[in-house]
Amino acid sequence: MNRILMGIAGMALILALAFLLSSNRRAIRLRVVSAAFALQAGIAVLVLYTSWGRAGINSLSTGVANLLGYANQGTEFLFGPKESNPLANTFALGALPVIIFFASMVAILYYLGVMQRIVRWVGGAIGMVTGISRVESLSAAANIFVGQSESPLVIRPYLASLTPAQLFTVMTVGMAGVAGTILAAYASLLGPGALPYLLAAAFMSAPGGILMAKIMMPDEPKSDELPLGDTPTDQKVEIETFEEGERPANVIMAASQGAQTGVRLAVAVGAMVLAFVALVALANGLLGGIGGWFGYPNLSFQYLIGQVFAPIMYLIGVPWNEAQQAGGLFGTKLVLNEFVAFIDLGKMAELSERSRAIVTFALCGFANFSSIAIQMAVTGGLAPNQRPVIARLGIKALIAGSLANLMSAALAGLLLP
Repeated sequence: MNRILMGIAGMALILALAFLLSSNRRAIRLRVVSAAFALQAGIAVLVLYTSWGRAGINSLSTGVANLLGYANQGTEFLFGPKESNPLANTFALGALPVIIFFASMVAILYYLGVMQRIVRWVGGAIGMVTGISRVESLSAAANIFVGQSESPLVIRPYLASLTPAQLFTVMTVGMAGVAGTILAAYASLLGPGALPYLLAAAFMSAPGGILMAKIMMPDEPKSDELPLGDTPTDQKVEIETFEEGERPANVIMAASQGAQTGVRLAVAVGAMVLAFVALVALANGLLGGIGGWFGYPNLSFQYLIGQVFAPIMYLIGVPWNEAQQAGGLFGTKLVLNEFVAFIDLGKMAELSERSRAIVTFALCGFANFSSIAIQMAVTGGLAPNQRPVIARLGIKALIAGSLANLMSAALAGLLLP
């Protein structure tokens, strides 16, 4: 009973924070936010509480695990068998090749039109349940599968005409979500047991992002505009997935282009992780030196940021004796990125299984400061007129995406035994 009350209190706190940060509390549409929360909670109940939902997500996890095995075959072909390769379990060979394989596979699915159908179906379901515009719902659906760098391409023709509130929803869902190509890399860091939680978090991120976006920046129709639900962006939306003139000639070319995209992404991720891990080590060295003058030689970045976020982690279901470590992981994800946080989580064998699951939900999202720059570059590049709006809303979208991830974690904490 105490756990249930604590979980409810945690969710109430998250919603209260979003409400306090709202740009117009009177404009919040109860029907939209209630439906978004019900969808997010419904997915959580389905995959974490019901036996057939757990069976379904476990089957999906098995499929993803098999795909990881196929990716490993490509890695072993290039670098040799795991048994004889001392670098086989490193981040460079364990996670980065997976990104390349999944990027190539997703490119093939887009070329064949499979991914477009999935995105349209999922987006239609999200829009029907929540009542948001088709452009917003398609963007939310795309973020489940491809992430914030690629999903703007799906709605490229409509980006320039989005209202600030609609653009904020697109940004928030991008911050809250993860890319399917990256999800497998997370699993390689945490082990196959984390796959069900990662997959559940990916699907929960879309309604969670919508929930926070529509509380923190609700739609505000003006008298000189068409009423909500009848805007130009609510007409039939065509999904675009390739830059003009860059559609692959055949499936082989699609696989090749996807692999090249995956290489660029893997190199960027590897460089980012290397730099951030080294910078954290530098910060810890400086903090330890300064702390030593005052009798705290073990003072670290993770400890300080863990103290800040420990109360929140406690309220969403992490025991107090593990809340400081969990808070440190969430802070690392927020300030640096989720890859560094997942690497640290993979090393924390002392955390209980339940706490690891809750933290996995909290970390499963792109909500960090570097994502603001990514959205400025990608979305702002596709719609230059929206760059000032993106810059103005960047921090707010970061907070909204983080709250969406915490809401998913709170629901997990409420439902996990």
